[in-house]
Amino acid sequence: MVVNKPSIYIYVNHPNENVLREICSGIEEEGVFYEIIERGEQDLNTLTWMAANDSMLGSGIGIKENSTAFIIRGLTMGKNLTYYAYPSNEESRVLGMNSARAIKKQAFKNM
Repeated sequence: MVVNKPSIYIYVNHPNENVLREICSGIEEEGVFYEIIERGEQDLNTLTWMAANDSMLGSGIGIKENSTAFIIRGLTMGKNLTYYAYPSNEESRVLGMNSARAIKKQAFKNM
């Protein structure tokens, strides 16, 4: 039997590696686990929504090429809490931090 640890899911489709690295660093800084899962040719909103709904923690991130978004379970698909078309390193890191802060019920970091 495989037991998964509670993690933020990051569903990706041909992600920009720099964006992915910075998001993961932001999550790590908050002390939360994450899993990166390559998904098929879904659009960004679908990736993000599925990640949040599949994650035991209810926090999901989608990355499609250079675009990224973050949402929590219970929100309507496309009503992302954060969205960036071409995020900077700082924006990517803060997105990761805020996805972790959402599950810890802490205030989001501002850009």
